[in-house]
Formats: sequence, structure tokens, C-alpha cells
Amino acid sequence: MAYCLKLQPPLGHHFKAVSINSKKSKQIFKFKIRSCAVEPENVHKLVVEVKEKLEKEHNTLPVGKNGRDDEEMIFWFLKDRNFSIEDAVSKLNKAIRWRHEVGVSELSEESVKSVAETGKAYVHDFLDIYGRPVLIVEASKHFPGKHERDEDEKLSAFLIEKALSKLPAGKQEILGIIDLRGFRTKNIDIRFLTFAVDAFYCYYPRRLGQVLLVEAPFVFKPVWQLVKPLLKSSPSLVRFCSVETIREEYFAEDTIPASFGG
Repeated sequence: MAYCLKLQPPLGHHFKAVSINSKKSKQIFKFKIRSCAVEPENVHKLVVEVKEKLEKEHNTLPVGKNGRDDEEMIFWFLKDRNFSIEDAVSKLNKAIRWRHEVGVSELSEESVKSVAETGKAYVHDFLDIYGRPVLIVEASKHFPGKHERDEDEKLSAFLIEKALSKLPAGKQEILGIIDLRGFRTKNIDIRFLTFAVDAFYCYYPRRLGQVLLVEAPFVFKPVWQLVKPLLKSSPSLVRFCSVETIREEYFAEDTIPASFGG
């Protein structure tokens, strides 16, 4: 199995290019990395060390896909933590527990149907012009308390996984679009917004390439002031923009989401 991980930063950002070649043989992954502080021959050793540390210190964690021996996930978290074993283990412990509690591997269209039918969040059928899958949220359709918290979390996990499954070869990031047209105080849900930030920082690190906040009304300003500090070093990923910006800068004429069509 071959992988090519090439980060494409948002506008105004500059990352080092990372080239990875991964071959799976008897559950062993070999990684080839260029322009990285860690020598290529040491990467798989680090992955193994993280696996062993997770088994020793957190042996109650599940195994298999999304588990403590998932080498692809371990590698991703190592990269996110600049190849620090201790930091990766700490973050993986939290992420694996959450994925197990939510049942990420078992989620399906049917299991999230009741929440998905609200239309408040979905994955767009087309990629943006940068080749990124697109996750769209219509904030005016979210009402705190209408569904249980775990139902909203499961829908979020299902849609993130669905978006990631649409990644073209060589792409690792998705685009998030939050449509704030019609947003009112009754739609404000700080607890869920806090979860959403955690989801992309703790459970799916470096998977969100950019977030577009579309037509933000005045009532959203205090919400942004509360959420912004939670973004830590990532507020630059957020861009406030108009519907016209969505149409003109992110999609081809025949791939514009219907809700933003002319």
C-alpha cells in the first residue's frame, strides 16, 4: 500500500514538504520521509515504540482500526506532535478512548440518520478547487438540546470520517464551511463549539486545512470572542467571508454547493 503525504497549507502559511512512502507487510509499516527532523530509518522505530508504550501504560485501550496498534494513526499523531513519543502517547490515549466511546468504526448513515436529517451538517459531493473534501455546517439549523450530546458527536465523527475517505491521493486536509446566514441567539451552543474545536485538535489533528465563516451576523461576534482563545495557535485557519467568496475562490462553477448557488 502506497501513501504520499504532501501537506498543502492554507493561503498565507508555509509548511515543509513531507514525502512519505509506506509499504505494509505483515502489519509492519515502513516510512520514507524527506525534509524532516527525524531520519527516515527512525520513523518506524518510533511508531513501534509508541505501540509498546501504549500497550504497557494503557493496555485497556482497544486494538485494531482506531486502536492502540493502528500504525497509520500512530504515525499521524507522531507527526502532529513533532515525533515526541511522550506527547504522541498522551494525545493518542485521549483520542483512542474517545473514538472507542463514540464507536467511530461502527458509525453508519443509518446510525446517525435522525440527526443528519436536520440538514445541519453534511459532506459536499464535490471537492473544492484545492482538492479538499468539504464539510458544510448550516448553523441556523442547530438547536441546543434538540438532540443528545452524544448524537451530535457521533454525527460529527461520521461526517469527518466520510470527508477523510474522500481525500484524493496526496491530500490530507479538509475544508470546513460554516454557513452563518440566519444564525440567531437560539442557535448558540458553546459546549458543542468547544467539542468541535477539540475534535480537530485532539481527535483529528492537522486534518482541517481551513474554516470559512460565511456571512457572520453581529450576534456571532461574542461567540467568536469565546471560541477564538480555544483555537490556540490555529485562529489563522479561520476566514470570515461572503457567499460570493465561496463561489469565486473555492469552487468551479459546476461544483458550487447548492446552498451557495446563484
